Amino acid sequence: MFEAVEELLTEHADLETRLADPSVHADQANARKLAKRYAELTPITVAYRAWRAAGEDIEAARELATEDPDFIAEVKSSEARRDELTEELRLLLVPRDPNDDKDVILEVKAGEGGEESALFAGDLLRMYLRFAERVGWKTELIDANESDLGGYKDVSVAVKTRGTTEPGQGVWARLKYEGGVHRVQRVPATESQGRIHTSAAGVLVTPEAEEVEVEIHANDLRIDVYRSSGPGGQSVNTTDSAVRITHLPTGIVASCQNEKSQLQNKEQAMRILRSRLLAAAQEAAEQEASDARRSQVRTVDRSERIRTYNYPENRLSDHRTGFKSYNLDQVLDGDLNAVIQSCVDADAAAKLAAAQEN
Repeated sequence: MFEAVEELLTEHADLETRLADPSVHADQANARKLAKRYAELTPITVAYRAWRAAGEDIEAARELATEDPDFIAEVKSSEARRDELTEELRLLLVPRDPNDDKDVILEVKAGEGGEESALFAGDLLRMYLRFAERVGWKTELIDANESDLGGYKDVSVAVKTRGTTEPGQGVWARLKYEGGVHRVQRVPATESQGRIHTSAAGVLVTPEAEEVEVEIHANDLRIDVYRSSGPGGQSVNTTDSAVRITHLPTGIVASCQNEKSQLQNKEQAMRILRSRLLAAAQEAAEQEASDARRSQVRTVDRSERIRTYNYPENRLSDHRTGFKSYNLDQVLDGDLNAVIQSCVDADAAAKLAAAQEN
């Protein structure tokens, strides 16, 4: 492990020298790439230097302990500190997801439960919008198909960072664990007898692709236009402004009816299509990406749940990590950090165990 660290420290020092050269910044794209890599390596450099300092403290305390037994406690304290830093370094050296810094397109789809499921989909959307607001991300509604009672049959939103982020704090790095079936247990607004019902909504999260990342040929697309449905402005239900794009080689479909103009809807649908094609390409190329996406929504079926929101007990349970909290009202208001962190920690532990086996 520490041979790898020495190589990374050398790379870090080299990057520091290059970034100090004004000529490097003439190429802004390259400078950003170097700065991003420098930021990734800095926590490793800091932790390794602290680890080495702890080792030096241990040696010094051991020498002093031969003459003064009072230093034995300091030896134990420094050894405990070095053990903590060793574990921190192991986690920092776990291979990072190359998409961690990407923005995402997040989709919420109603499933079993009819209007209640659509209302819950709306609650999930609000939860993610509030979370994004708390951490300083930008959100943009791409497409929405509202239900009669004010929920959503399906809704797509882009979530973006503002400027650069710390390693591991990007939108995909935090939200990728939200993909899956979310189950709710509560008394629906449509229930007159006060009985608790169970319904589900699905969440799909994909890293947003840049145009250069996915090559799409015009001949591979079938573009259909149709009349928008659901609540909306003056042009909704009056013009064929909604757009559905089918990528013929893969069968992947993206649609948008949220904007008033057909051109705007086409542009938004293309954004969704690019992201879905990027995710599909990564699935084919990387088994890890395939495993991750298969853990998201296959069918919005309660039996495939990843998380349960129990309103009567104000309880949230994540079935992948065993995480439970009794502040569901706060979670639904965007306080998602603790539950997301439980997924981050579980993922890191699994990757660390796999690395140690190899």
